[in-house]
Amino acid sequence: MDPARPGLDGVPDPGAPSGADLAALLNRSARGDRDAFARLYDATAARVHGLVLRVVRDPAQAEEVTQETYLEVWRTASRYDADRGSALSWLLTIGHRKAVDRVRSAEAASRRETTYHQRNQAVEHDVTADAAHASLEAKRVRTALADLTEIQREAVELAYLGGYTHTEVAALLDLPVGTAKTRIRDGLIRLRDAIGVGR
Repeated sequence: MDPARPGLDGVPDPGAPSGADLAALLNRSARGDRDAFARLYDATAARVHGLVLRVVRDPAQAEEVTQETYLEVWRTASRYDADRGSALSWLLTIGHRKAVDRVRSAEAASRRETTYHQRNQAVEHDVTADAAHASLEAKRVRTALADLTEIQREAVELAYLGGYTHTEVAALLDLPVGTAKTRIRDGLIRLRDAIGVGR
């Protein structure tokens, strides 16, 4: 394709096909005449490409959209109705629609990519601050555990540090289950008060 072809950029070309000629070429293309379609392409491609390029603003994509336009023209040439407008305006309408679709598709893809990156971007945080905070919390818990009675601390450590169930804690301490639960509950209440949870 030669976008600078004379007669298709506003400069009159005495050899350029007239509107009636373009309509005739389009009608012949609808009947499968490849030579007519080639002549139609040669006579109009620069105009269609120029319009598409103004919409998509990317030369490579404009080439693709122009090709898609002529592919659709070849497939749907039988739908052209001369009573509703010129052959050139019909071609330009298809090209414009294809170009707008391409722009919308690119914008939608860009929005999806942006949304994906925003949703999946790791939240930046200060690892050192996290480690310091965890260390302080651990120290507070150790201090609070030391303030428990021996029987409370033993029950709480087995249940929450050892991962044992209330029944297993009772068996390990040789206590009734109810007593083990009471020791664990009382120990947790004292821990909560010492650490200040909920304040």
